[in-house]
Amino acid sequence: MASPARTGVTVVVVAGGDTPTPEEVARLPADPVVVAADSGLDKAVAAGLPVAVAVGDMDSVSPEALAAAEQAGTRIERHPADKDQTDLELALELAARLADRVIVIGAGGGRLDHLIGNLYVLASPRWAGVDVEAWLGDAQAFVVRGRRRLAAQPGATVSLFALGGPARLTATGLAWPLSDEVLDPLAGRGVSNQATAGHLQLVVHEGVVLAVMPHAHASGRFGAPIPREGRSSPTEPPR
Repeated sequence: MASPARTGVTVVVVAGGDTPTPEEVARLPADPVVVAADSGLDKAVAAGLPVAVAVGDMDSVSPEALAAAEQAGTRIERHPADKDQTDLELALELAARLADRVIVIGAGGGRLDHLIGNLYVLASPRWAGVDVEAWLGDAQAFVVRGRRRLAAQPGATVSLFALGGPARLTATGLAWPLSDEVLDPLAGRGVSNQATAGHLQLVVHEGVVLAVMPHAHASGRFGAPIPREGRSSPTEPPR
């Protein structure tokens, strides 16, 4: 379980995949704490993001970016190359200690196995106390445990995936709502639903769900978490 989060703090984790676009940078909250995962330092520098901490085994970051970061006072947390955690896991572990919202950018592109691994890492129970989302090119992905409300313009495509095992959930604000139903992780039932209102309300009674909006950025239907008043019990019905 993640350590208690600092209310109101957003940490942006920059991974080593795609370089964040100017549009993505413009959508970020003002003055976020930026954590770079290994070569994510190069991506952050290219995007003009000031990095507070760079973490990883530093096997893929450029020597130039690393030297410049050290000179600028960026904290560098080096780990052995022979380790059990990925660089993204190390960055998320640090971010979960600092924030109540974590946005991962730059995790798309590159190798398919890295992308699949990154999506599963996002849903780790180690950061269950933090709202985690990822921006992957045109798409957004939100990890949902318990109750979570997300902004979504009517007509936006929304896909729901169970991760790590079956998930029982209630979902409203969709063309095909779910009422205390089970999604299987090895089935496509949750793919290509559609938002019908200004927000979605998801209540995951058991398990973990990844909510994906595949064209959020390209269509302008940019989703966002709606601020909530504390954490509701996942067994409560949606209000």
